[in-house]
Amino acid sequence: MAGLTALLLAGRRPGTDALAASRGETLKVLIPVAGEPMVARVVATLLATPEIGPVRVMTQDTAAIAAVLPSDPRLGFLQSGNGIALSVSAALRSGEAPFPLFVTTADHALLRPEAIAEFLTAAQGADIAVGVVERAVVESRFPQTKRTWLRFRKGDWTGANLFYFASAAALPVIESWASIEQDRKKGWKLIARFGIGLLLRAATRTITIHDAVARAGRQLGADVRMVGLSDPLAAVDVDKIADLELAEAVLESRA
Repeated sequence: MAGLTALLLAGRRPGTDALAASRGETLKVLIPVAGEPMVARVVATLLATPEIGPVRVMTQDTAAIAAVLPSDPRLGFLQSGNGIALSVSAALRSGEAPFPLFVTTADHALLRPEAIAEFLTAAQGADIAVGVVERAVVESRFPQTKRTWLRFRKGDWTGANLFYFASAAALPVIESWASIEQDRKKGWKLIARFGIGLLLRAATRTITIHDAVARAGRQLGADVRMVGLSDPLAAVDVDKIADLELAEAVLESRA
């Protein structure tokens, strides 16, 4: 697993980013978190993770982001296209970001090498793995935090923005995701795409998140695995002011 390529998503969505504007930045990923641009923090984490080899930053704003990153031979850039899923698919199909591929986001300011290692170990053998954190784990560290929870039998879960794509079997799933990307935080809409039976089981909480996702993946010919992580920090991405304040408090307490 050593030498795995990492793809860091550092693009921007259309329109003005409210958090960036509130901090006088044009790009959210350039906002300083405890004095360091958040994209630089995540790049440093990736470069410090033994399982990771090349790091590719996908963005529309290469020059602005490159200016805050270190000069490192392992670091390169890819142009972000129309939507996250299609951009990732294009990079995989072209070989610019080869299989197997680890993907995370540039707003993951509290990501640690230990969480990446835990995730990648549990991902082995799957075509696709997706990191999630159970509510009890998050609230054990951050009892007041507000997250988007996916409610299933045996637990409520939130995304960790960690993904693993092992082979070309992942491509139909990624490309299917493109058509529902705008509903990425509305769990019921994602599940409904795979049939009323699965939707009803999710709605009545008679199926676990692991079983639901595995069944949906099988419909697209892929082994999809949800990986529950033990690190509550893996659930914290910086999307709003409260997230930024939380991330800075954690980093300042470490210092």
